[in-house]
Amino acid sequence: MDSKKKQSPKKERATYSVADEMGGIDLLDADYHRQNFSRHSHEGYTVGVIENGAQQFYRTGGNHVAPQGSIILVNADEVHSGHSASEGGWSYKAMYPLPDQFETISHELAAGLSSNGAPYFPSPVVYDPELASQLRLVFETLEKSDNRLLRETLLYGVMTKLMCKHGKRPTAPQDVSKAQRQLKLVKEFLDDFPSADISLQELANLASFSPYHLVRAFTKEYGFPPHAYQIQARLRLAKQLIRRGHTVSDAAQESGFHDQSHLHRHFKKAMGITPGQFAKQVAR
Repeated sequence: MDSKKKQSPKKERATYSVADEMGGIDLLDADYHRQNFSRHSHEGYTVGVIENGAQQFYRTGGNHVAPQGSIILVNADEVHSGHSASEGGWSYKAMYPLPDQFETISHELAAGLSSNGAPYFPSPVVYDPELASQLRLVFETLEKSDNRLLRETLLYGVMTKLMCKHGKRPTAPQDVSKAQRQLKLVKEFLDDFPSADISLQELANLASFSPYHLVRAFTKEYGFPPHAYQIQARLRLAKQLIRRGHTVSDAAQESGFHDQSHLHRHFKKAMGITPGQFAKQVAR
């Protein structure tokens, strides 16, 4: 046997698409073996079904394992990561509905979450074979059928069932402290001006904190230190620009990355796909 012949690693695959329903919902169909997602967040929820293997991921302050057949739930803007929990990797299908899209449905419900906006999903991993089967049907239908009535009916149905069975009423907001209001100013600046070249001292001045205090308090409140949160904001902007047809190079420059390779590195670690691949799959 030729010792030089080694078993080639399994090829990773990630296909992003956008369903037109409800103003547009991002979808992902992926097979991963070596992918190691850095801690990141999405504007939307993550609702995924593990098709094969198992995934380990961080969410809500701890690590969780989602085996084959289970449903992964990550709330919007919640810090999470992910990597394989089995030797052969894992495959899954997921959708990323926005809070506004859940709110649209919740306001139409006759009971339950009807007046409470988007839900909160407390369990990172859910074992619900019936709902998992319905999610698979939704993914298959959105991929293969152009029957708008069928697509919308199934999507509305599965999102409604997901909220009613596994969602909770959002926690009533407590009185916001002065420190939280100051931290929110920093977050809003980074959200509104992700490409800005701003120093830690300038952000600290905005919040009337010392730089050291800002880093500690911001990390505790939002799950990222300011510089890492800025990367997330820049990734969101880059995704928006690529969707609108901007080149990857222009998106990198306009969103504040040093160059295209800098965007490429962070994009792949957070999205599981390169910005070039993303552009080919979802740009309109």
